[in-house]
Amino acid sequence: MPELPEVEALADYLRQRAVGRQVDRLEISAINALKTYDPAITAAAGRPVTDVQRHGKFLDLVLGADLHLVVHLARAGWLHFREDFSSRAPLRPGKGPVALRARLDDGSGFDLTEAGTQKSLAVYLVTDPTAVPGVARLGPDALAVDPATFADRLRSRKGQVKGVLTEQTVLAGVGNAYSDEILHTARLSPFALTTRLTDEQLATLHAATRDVLGDAVTRSVGQRAAELKGEKRSGLRVHARTGLPCPVCGDTVREVSFADSSLQYCPGCQTGGKPLADRRLSRIVR
Repeated sequence: MPELPEVEALADYLRQRAVGRQVDRLEISAINALKTYDPAITAAAGRPVTDVQRHGKFLDLVLGADLHLVVHLARAGWLHFREDFSSRAPLRPGKGPVALRARLDDGSGFDLTEAGTQKSLAVYLVTDPTAVPGVARLGPDALAVDPATFADRLRSRKGQVKGVLTEQTVLAGVGNAYSDEILHTARLSPFALTTRLTDEQLATLHAATRDVLGDAVTRSVGQRAAELKGEKRSGLRVHARTGLPCPVCGDTVREVSFADSSLQYCPGCQTGGKPLADRRLSRIVR
């Protein structure tokens, strides 16, 4: 799933290529991806792209003064920019992986695609981004939040720190991959309870959040959209590295699996050398 660094990089990528151009038209193939119908999708035609913003993991193309194309790429969505769409036929509803195509007035544009069978990519055309329910519910941005607010937000939600970090109403932008990386950097168990974290641990966690996300943004911004997934993988130390040695202490990276997701961690760095039980309802080892 694209998280804060990748969405920020995509926003920067589009600022360089789309701002100053006009939308020729938007074409929808996956009708279920379009979540709004007023304004109609045809309202984007002729509008200038004046800015590209990010709200947590939402991408926001600002069209003129009062229209926003807001996109959530979900788990398997991506953006593909092309310099020339002139030879490509109009999209046919329900055909292929492309959910939406945006054609710009210079012949360039981008496709929003979604792999797999669980179609969750969402597109909204609104006059105010806060009209998108997911945007309206967002907590403060994980890369911009100050230490005191960060601590207050985490303590306000009782639960395992891994899950709380990824709740977008608590902090905006962190998902499964970067929460693993943040907790590894902070040397915290993913099962530690937020209400039991000390002031020092929360300060360390805030610093780790800024460092991990900031480094990922620095590495990602300026990359071509097609290169971002590889860049993300190259910077990961524990996420998706089950069975490999931890680059910090050399211990073997372990995994805890759930019904539809998993987490990775280093016992040597995060749990005092003790492996966590790899089943959801087992006794938690802290």
